[in-house]
Parts: sequence; C-alpha cells; structure tokens
Amino acid sequence: MVGQAEIMRDVIVVGGGAAGLSAALTLARSRRRVTVVDAGTPRNAPAEGVHGLLALDGLSPLELLKRGRDEVTRYGGEIISAEVSDVSGTSLGFAVMMRDGGVLHGRRLLIATGLVDELPDIPGLRERWGRDVLHCPYCHGWEVRDRGIGVLATGPMSLHQALLFRQLSNDVRFFSNDHDLGDQDRAKLDALGIPTIPGGVSRLEIVDDRLAGVRLADDRIVEVEALAVASRLVARAEVFARIGIQPTAHPAGSFIAADPTGRTAVPGVWVAGNSTDLSAQVGAAAADGARAAAHINADLVAEDVDRAVARLSDAEASR
Repeated sequence: MVGQAEIMRDVIVVGGGAAGLSAALTLARSRRRVTVVDAGTPRNAPAEGVHGLLALDGLSPLELLKRGRDEVTRYGGEIISAEVSDVSGTSLGFAVMMRDGGVLHGRRLLIATGLVDELPDIPGLRERWGRDVLHCPYCHGWEVRDRGIGVLATGPMSLHQALLFRQLSNDVRFFSNDHDLGDQDRAKLDALGIPTIPGGVSRLEIVDDRLAGVRLADDRIVEVEALAVASRLVARAEVFARIGIQPTAHPAGSFIAADPTGRTAVPGVWVAGNSTDLSAQVGAAAADGARAAAHINADLVAEDVDRAVARLSDAEASR
C-alpha cells in the first residue's frame, strides 16, 4: 500500500460484486482512475451457479467475479482485496480507511457492499443456505422444480414466496412456525392446495449431506427436499455512518435510499445493487452498477468543465 494515500482516485468503489465490478468496468472504459475495494465475502458464494443471467446462466458465482475482475483490470481499473473499516469526508472528496491500515482518497464514492441475509436461528439452516435452503424462486426455483418444497414462515414475504414456489411444484407445504395466518392468506394457500403445517420448527434433518425434512417442536418430521426461507435483508452500511449514510427501514430489512441514478442524499456518494435494491438479481445489480457509473462519470465531467472554465476566466482576468 506504499504511496496509495497520495493518489487521488476519481472514484472509489466499495464492494466487488456484480454491481461494483460493473460500475468499475464502465468507469475504467471512460478512462477514470477507479479503485474497487473488496472484502471477498460475496453473498452468493454458497450457490453452485448464477441463474437467470443471459448468456451466462449456471456460471459459478466465483467464476463470474473472477471474469469481472479481469475485465476491470484489463482497462486499467484497480482492485484491492481489503476490508473497509471507516469512511470520512475530505475537502476533495472522501478518505476510505481499511483494516490493514491503508487509506485511499477519491473524488466520488460508490457503495456496492450488498446486503446480509439474516436467518432464523434454526439448527441446519445456515449450513444448507444456498444449497437446498433457498430464498429466490428465480435464482434457484428451476433446480428444485417438481420436488417436495417447504416454505418456512419468517415474516411478511413468506406467503408471497409460497405462491411463487407453487408455480414450480405441485408439492409445496407452508410451515407456519408459530406465525399467525389471517383468513385471507389461509384461503390463498388452501385454494392452491398448499397445506399449512402448524407448530414451531426445531431443526432441519440432514441425511447424506442433503436436506431430508423439517423437525417440528413436537418432534414430528415432515419430509421436504428443499426449503424456501425469506431472510431478513440488511444493507451493509455501518462503515458509511460517519459521512451521513443511514439505512432506511423496509418490511424485509433495510436499504440505502437513492434516486433513480443511484445518487444518495450525501453529495458525491452513489449506491448500486442490493445495497439499494433488495430484490435485485445479479443481472439487475450489474445493470444498476453500470447506470450509476455513467452518472458518476457525467458528474465528474461537469465538475472538470466548471474548473476549466474557472481557470480560463482567472487567466483572462489576470492579463
């Protein structure tokens, strides 16, 4: 990291997932000095493949990121493997501090840190996450089509999740997990032939490294081959608190608010991907990063032009 602190980047991107790398690629191709700081903890790492991504369906998430990093560096972008510990404002933009002691300075900041899936504290759930414990029917539904699918009630999105997975299998059951179901919600499940399993869930049953069933609090075991769980989706925003970035509460978790271009309420700060759109799949996150990058570049161009005009005016005035 020798000399890193003395270099002024045009843009620092915090987060090296689909949104961050897509933004960096767009900025690097616009000949911007851009650095991506990535902690190396992608949310979709447990999944075998990325699905629904045109022309790349089924590609390993880690391979997708490797290709993205290669493309960014090919155009002169920089990628640093580090964890950001704090961000502060400066007279010229922002200072990004890392846990290893390094400091980067940039004129603009793009937040692409994604989100964290907070799961119920049920033994076996986290270990199977991204494998046969799923959350998104568009990301994983085809892979479990026609199987026995359970849906675990965790909050307001669980009923919607059950209705979506019913499109993929005739064998779907809803585990209430001691959550109350209103008459209208129960009527929807009944109309689609989705049985409701009452009682709390104590743990998952795993046999030969595969989900075999759900054990209830009364020790009954209900066989399922996949379990859909609506996690609480929480934006990774803590390190940006000092510059005024605060997450906005959402029924499903929290996100960082921004306008349609990704510009936040904090001058000079943009956000892209799951940090601001909780439902974005990989393709949408990548598109979001490219859109934000284009607006960041336009903002920098406008600033550079204003400075050039001011310099010219000052030069003419001094003649």
